[in-house]
Amino acid sequence: MTCPTRTARTLTALACALVSGACASGTTPSGSTGPQAGESARLRAAAEAAAPRPDPRTDLSAGLFDAEQAVWNMRLVSSTPASTDFVGGINSDLAFAGDLVFQGSFSGFQVWDVSDPRRPTLAKAFHCPASQSDVSVYRHLLFVSGEDFGARLDCGTQGVRDRVSPERLRGIRIFDITAIQNPRYVANVQTCRGSHTHTLVEDPRDPANVYIYVSGSAPVRSTQELAGCVETQGQDDPANALFRIEVIRVPLANPERAAVVSSPRIFGGLVEAPTHGLAPDDRAEMDAALARFQAEGLFVVEIDGRLGQLSDELATFWLDSLVAARGGTGAPTAADTTKLRAEMHDMVARRVAAQAAARGGPLPGPTQCHDITVYSAVGLAGGACEGYGMLLDISDPVNPRRLTAVADPNFAYWHSATFNNDATQVLFTDEWGGGGSPKCRATDPREWGANALFDIENRDLVFRGYYKLPAVQSAVEVCVAHNGSLLPIPGRDVMVQAWYSGGISVFDWTDPTNPVEIAYHDRGPVGNEPRMAGPWSVYWYNGLIVSSEIARGLDILELTASPLLTQNELDAANTVRLDHLNAQSQPRYEWPATFALARAYIDQLERGGGLPTARISATREALRSTEAASGAARRDALTRLASELDGEARGSQDADKVRTLAATVRALAG
Repeated sequence: MTCPTRTARTLTALACALVSGACASGTTPSGSTGPQAGESARLRAAAEAAAPRPDPRTDLSAGLFDAEQAVWNMRLVSSTPASTDFVGGINSDLAFAGDLVFQGSFSGFQVWDVSDPRRPTLAKAFHCPASQSDVSVYRHLLFVSGEDFGARLDCGTQGVRDRVSPERLRGIRIFDITAIQNPRYVANVQTCRGSHTHTLVEDPRDPANVYIYVSGSAPVRSTQELAGCVETQGQDDPANALFRIEVIRVPLANPERAAVVSSPRIFGGLVEAPTHGLAPDDRAEMDAALARFQAEGLFVVEIDGRLGQLSDELATFWLDSLVAARGGTGAPTAADTTKLRAEMHDMVARRVAAQAAARGGPLPGPTQCHDITVYSAVGLAGGACEGYGMLLDISDPVNPRRLTAVADPNFAYWHSATFNNDATQVLFTDEWGGGGSPKCRATDPREWGANALFDIENRDLVFRGYYKLPAVQSAVEVCVAHNGSLLPIPGRDVMVQAWYSGGISVFDWTDPTNPVEIAYHDRGPVGNEPRMAGPWSVYWYNGLIVSSEIARGLDILELTASPLLTQNELDAANTVRLDHLNAQSQPRYEWPATFALARAYIDQLERGGGLPTARISATREALRSTEAASGAARRDALTRLASELDGEARGSQDADKVRTLAATVRALAG
C-alpha cells in the first residue's frame, strides 16, 4: 500500500489525488502470430463463450464476513478470520515453508498450519506492530519489514513519539523460527528509509549466506538516529540515502551478524517520468473540490492532478504585484483577488517551469523501488521502481546493476514484477491510486492501473500489451493491481493476481498481446464507503491458491477444471512441489515426467489446433493403453509413440510443443 506524492515546492498540499510519476512507452503493438496466437485466440473465444454474463462481480452485496461472492472456475476451500490480536488490522504479504503460511500484518505476523487446507489452524500469532510487515522465510529464519515511525525495536504497542529515538525500528527484523511456537527475535538491521518491502536473494555460489534487497520509501531518518543517513540532491552522491537500495548479507549460522554490505545506486541518469491525467470521475471530483475551496476564499490551484494552496507569503506577494502593476497603492481590491484567481494557475506553472530551467532540466527520477522480484536461476531481477520498470543483472547479488529501464505514460506507480518460467517475458503491475482509491470503475481507462507485459529480448524490455481486471467495480471498492504469482501450468504462462476489493483474477498471458482471464473469485465491498479489503496478495503454493485478505483473514482456494484449464493441466501443475516460497524470490518450476504432463500437452495441442483431431485421439488412446502396460511392452510402446510424434512435429503448426510432448513421452519410456 502506497500513496506516493511529490508536491511542487511552491505549494502546500491539500489533497493526495491520483498521484505519482508514470513511465513512458506507450503504443499497443500488433498481435502475435504463430501457434501462440492461434491458441490464445481460441482460448479467448472459449472464455468469452463460457464466462457468466452479465459479469456477477459488478454488483455484489456488501458485508464484512457475509459479503456476496462470485466465483468462476475456482473453489473456496476455506476462509479463516484473523486471530484475536489481529482483528480489525491490515493483513499484508505471505511467505511459505512446509505446511506453514506466514501472514504479515501491520500488527505483526501470524503463522497458519495448512496441512489440512479445509481447516487451517493458528500455529503462532506474534504481535509486533509495524508498517507493513512484509515477510519472507528461509530455513530457520523469518524476515519482517518495518518502515513506519512508530515501530519499536522491542515490538511494543506504545509507539515512538520522539523525532529521534533509539527505540525506533525502521529496517528488517530477523527471527529464529526453529521453534515456531516461540519465535526468537535474534537481530535487526536498521536502514535510513526503513523497509517498505524486501526481497530474499539466494546465491547458488554462496550457501553460507542469504541476501536481502531492501526497498524503503519513507523519508530519510535523522543522522542523529542512525549514522550515515544523509539526504542530498545528487543521484550519484555515495553519501546520499536516496537513489539507492540496500543489500543485507545474512550469515545463516550467525544471523545476529547480518549487516548492510552494499548500497547499489541503480537509478543514475533517470528523470521524472511522465504521468497521465485524471480519470473522468476523478476529474469531476477534482473540479468540484477546486470550486469549493475557491468559494471558501482559498487560493487553490491544480498541478499534475493534485490540489495545492498558495502559501500566505506567495499569495500576498502576487496580490501586491498586481496592485503595483496597475499603478495602485494600498490593499488589494476585490478585482485584484478575482484576477489572481483567474491567472494563478498559469503563474504557478510558469514558476515551476522557471525552477526546472534553473535546475538545468527535469526533476530526477525515482529514489527507490517499491518491490524487486529476483529470478536467481537466470540471474535477473525485475525492479518495480515507482516511475520505472527495470531489468537488473543480479549475477553478483551484492552488486546488482541496471540493464534497462522502461517508462509508460499510462502507468502511475510501478509496484511489482513477475517473470514467466523461461524468463522470456516479465509483467509489471501498476498500483494506480496508491492502494487507497477505486480504480476499476466503468469510466476508468483500461490502460490505466493495468499490468504491462513485456518480452525480454537481448536483455532489453519490449512492450507487448496490457492486462487489467475485466470486471467493473464500484466507487466504494478499492480496486488496484497488487501481488500475485506464476502458476506452474506446463507450456503456458498463467498468473494468479490480487486486486484488493477487485478480488482474485487468474489469467493466461502466454501471448502477451492477448491476455485472457480464465478464473476468478470476488467478494462485495465491506460497506457503503471506500475501505481497504480483498486480497493483498495471492500465490500458488503446492496446489493451493492462498490469499491474504486485507480485512477478513486468510482464504484458501483451488482451481477447478474447465475447457480453459483442463484437469490434466492441473494435475501436471500439482506435481510441482516446493519446500518454501517467497514469491518475490521467484522459483523456476520443473515438472517430472508423468502421464498427466503428457496429457496436458495433448490438451494444449488440441486447444490450439497444433495436431489434427484424429492424431489427438490416437495419441490419447496410445497413452491410455501404455499406462496400463508394464515392463518392455510399456517401454517399447512409449518409444514408438515418441518417434511418431517427432515425425508429426515437422508438419505441425506448433512444432515446439509437439517436440516437448515427444520428449515427455520418451522420458516416460526411460
